[in-house]
Amino acid sequence: MLYVFILGLVLGSFFNVVGIRIPRNQSIVSPPSACLNCGRRLTPGDLIPVLSYIWLKGKCRDCNAGISPLYPVMELLTAFLFVVAFDQIGFQWELLVAFTLISLLAIVTVSDLNYMIIPDRVLVFFSVLFVVERVLIPLSPWYDSLLGAATGFLLLLAIAIVSKGGMGGGDIKLYAVIGYVLGLKGVLLSFFLAALIGSVAGLAGIIAGRINRQKPIPFAPFIATGSILAYFYSEPFYQWYLDFVI
Repeated sequence: MLYVFILGLVLGSFFNVVGIRIPRNQSIVSPPSACLNCGRRLTPGDLIPVLSYIWLKGKCRDCNAGISPLYPVMELLTAFLFVVAFDQIGFQWELLVAFTLISLLAIVTVSDLNYMIIPDRVLVFFSVLFVVERVLIPLSPWYDSLLGAATGFLLLLAIAIVSKGGMGGGDIKLYAVIGYVLGLKGVLLSFFLAALIGSVAGLAGIIAGRINRQKPIPFAPFIATGSILAYFYSEPFYQWYLDFVI
């Protein structure tokens, strides 16, 4: 379990880099990481997930500029979700799908929070991975992935058309990918939870004065939350719903 947690921390750090650089059309390999304010190249000691942030008190070693807390938060969140996946699934092939899904959602969350963009390059890359994984580790029935992808895409496309742009193109394509992973029931539950959580968070932000209702807010974090809950805990949600209506 400790190994899985450390793996999640390391990959979470890498996902921060991907989510920051890909929307800028930058290489994720070169140049090496540097302070966004002064350009100082970061040393290995500056790049230890979470610990470096704590040690440096959230500031650049040279220019003292603040470092976004999003970096350690995403590292810890990725590590936590990797542990949850391992605990829920164990050493089964489906664990590979879970890790891949968490990786995608971490990257698009970072990207959307920073730039309000879900990069096509990221979606294409993960789409290829998921197609291979779901061929080798299919849902039951196998065509449930296709139904989920079509439903995710068409549902958000319809919302975008009716709301006249209230849903971004990146969100639409992201839900097609998520639908392929989760299947029909999973993608519907994911969207319901994402919309519910997003609505509550948005209303709370407006009441607190932290969100301007005239400006769009990143939806990927809510999509990620709803998708993770639907992926790992769909059965308890379905049972609760049946108990409620019956």
